[in-house]
Amino acid sequence: MALSLLQPGAALSAEWTAPEVDILRSLWIGTLGPPPPDPTNAVADDPDAAAMGHRLFFDTRLSRDGNIACATCHRPELRFADGLPKGVAIGMTKRNTPGIIGAAYSPWLYWDGRRDSLWSQALSPLEDPNEHGGNRMQYVHIIANDPGYRRSYEALFGALPDLSDAGRFPEDASPLGNDTWAENWRQMTDEDREAVNRVFTNTAKAVAAYERLLLPAPSRFDEYVAAVTEENEEQKNAIFSDAEVAGLRLFLGGGNCTQCHNGPLLTNFEFHNTGVISAPGDVPDKGRIVGVDQVRADPFNCLGDYSDAAIENCAELRFVRAGTELIGAMRTPSLRNLENTGPYMHQGQLETLADVLAHYNAAPEAMIGHSDIEPLGLSDRELEQLEAFLLTLAAPAATSERWLNPPAADTPHPHGD
Repeated sequence: MALSLLQPGAALSAEWTAPEVDILRSLWIGTLGPPPPDPTNAVADDPDAAAMGHRLFFDTRLSRDGNIACATCHRPELRFADGLPKGVAIGMTKRNTPGIIGAAYSPWLYWDGRRDSLWSQALSPLEDPNEHGGNRMQYVHIIANDPGYRRSYEALFGALPDLSDAGRFPEDASPLGNDTWAENWRQMTDEDREAVNRVFTNTAKAVAAYERLLLPAPSRFDEYVAAVTEENEEQKNAIFSDAEVAGLRLFLGGGNCTQCHNGPLLTNFEFHNTGVISAPGDVPDKGRIVGVDQVRADPFNCLGDYSDAAIENCAELRFVRAGTELIGAMRTPSLRNLENTGPYMHQGQLETLADVLAHYNAAPEAMIGHSDIEPLGLSDRELEQLEAFLLTLAAPAATSERWLNPPAADTPHPHGD
């Protein structure tokens, strides 16, 4: 249970006790620091890899029909989400598209955590028939045949394999996808399949290097915490309204929010069943209980052959939490930029923040598994105050504007920005 810092009947004033200030500082973006190192990706923080990944992120050629890019669903103007209940690309995906600002801090990707690095996550949509819908051989040919990509790739990773023999390297091949692609993949030698997989994963590592630049900027909440810390009464009172102060107190206390939404990204990076009803026509989503098995079996995980990490760097995966308590559990999302990333929950079941708060206030029983939440018993006014506070968490990405728009082909990016 979350510890409430408010005693019954406490005044909703702008005064904060020393223990409350400590908690506020723990939520402040000023304590965030740079993204943690990614030992699975040797080029994670290489600016040339980020420049290559930037171009890849916006390139619609990386799809079966030539119309879908990563940026199709992760739209910069929507904080790298898409504003839809479920993602729509070549087809419709099974879940809501989460924003990826700050994703570099999370040890798990996707709602069920079925990938454990930015680059292993980036591989999945490329071959998903409802997303990019292509195959790894197709993408490797694009890298090899595009002069800009070839130069960037070989400068980062070494020489590309010679793909000129169509008998060895057909136009389309993958262990996933349709029967023709799978048969072409089976006909390839182990050595050639390994070469293709290596280029495929290196390409995703460049995308991940770009995504590591997408960081959250300070919000009005962070300005408020800075004013509280500096004991600047005039500035503090100018930043937050009485309703927003009251909502923040509820966030720390009676709303039990910090039980899961803690730290400067307002997430514990864990998985919880919150009893959300499935989208109409969908069966209940098993969530993390399946995601654990998938990330363990993923050939592109931290312990896999394509990871650059040593075994001792893979503690998250080696000691991953499992068990029946994860049935129906989903990854706790960051609360930053809530205003810009609706609809909410893993299938976009809840349209507005008011709907989300009403759900947590009522805490219905889970359809499968056991819900981790209990009814809050907040009044309508308190729910409005809590929503008012949550809206103060909106902010743009703390990323140079050049990275938020498609780059010109073959345009080098200066280092250090």
